[in-house]
Amino acid sequence: MPISLQIPLDLRVRTGHGKPVRVTGMSEQARQRTVPYAVLHADFAAHLRSQRGLSEHTVRAYLGDLDDLLGFAGRHGRATLDAVDLGLLRAWLASMAARHLSRATMARRAAAARTFFGWAAHTGRVAQDPTVRLATAKTATHLPSVLRQDAVASLLDEAAEVADDRDPVAVRDWAAAELLYASGIRVGELCGADLTDVDLATRSLRVLGKGDKERVVPFGKPAADALTVWLTQARPRLANAASGDALFLGARGGRVDQRRMRDAVHAMARRAGVDDVAPHALRHTAATHLLERGSDLRSVQELLGHASLGTTQRYTHVSAERLRSSYQLAHPRA
Repeated sequence: MPISLQIPLDLRVRTGHGKPVRVTGMSEQARQRTVPYAVLHADFAAHLRSQRGLSEHTVRAYLGDLDDLLGFAGRHGRATLDAVDLGLLRAWLASMAARHLSRATMARRAAAARTFFGWAAHTGRVAQDPTVRLATAKTATHLPSVLRQDAVASLLDEAAEVADDRDPVAVRDWAAAELLYASGIRVGELCGADLTDVDLATRSLRVLGKGDKERVVPFGKPAADALTVWLTQARPRLANAASGDALFLGARGGRVDQRRMRDAVHAMARRAGVDDVAPHALRHTAATHLLERGSDLRSVQELLGHASLGTTQRYTHVSAERLRSSYQLAHPRA
């Protein structure tokens, strides 16, 4: 019995003929709290953006998770938000396990439910938060592949050779790859960068990270050289009225999207004959190489734009060689 996307707190279910039928038997207090689902949806989305500072991608995911939860509730005869209890939430998660959804997906949906009901309880949309005692299995930590320093050199050298024919898209891919590895930025941050964010004189780039937090990251001479070629020789050949201030452009002149850059990095790895990597693996590789060469964890945290040092500790790892070297230098019994 699918739920109509018209109303939590005053939910409607649809008959087999598609006609909405109002669920009766609600208290007058519940009726007074009734709001159209579209309004609740918009209010929750605004909360996620303004109060939580979540990215548009996360906002869309959370809203989709909310739709899934309320649809499940409607199919199980729960006509109001107050009727959603811990047992239903556990059944919802169990249904995902039965469909073999990943632990990561289940964890995100549980987080979306906690966020939604915490907000709904705080704003008086539900009498109490049913997610307080909701527990989910911890997700397994899967770190992306890390390339050796010689493998990264092979990948970037291959990208530079392909760019020698001055194909503007090839030059863009070379400059983007150099910048991804040099700065450790996310591919979304790369694609969202504007021309005014680059300072070639100081070799730095201003990026807008998660939670709309701005930071400035450095990059080295190889990335600066590639960016110079892109900005002076290649970008002008792609630019048109749709380009705006975008730093990196697509083949049609608009701001390049993340999927194109992921495809480009995969293609570079294939041509170079190294392990297949995505842009996020270049970010992880940059952080790992910094640690291997003596950078401190706090600096890597700032470079990556992590809110907590604990996130950086999970995201990066120190090579066995560096651990052994530190041990031999510092331990009195080494």
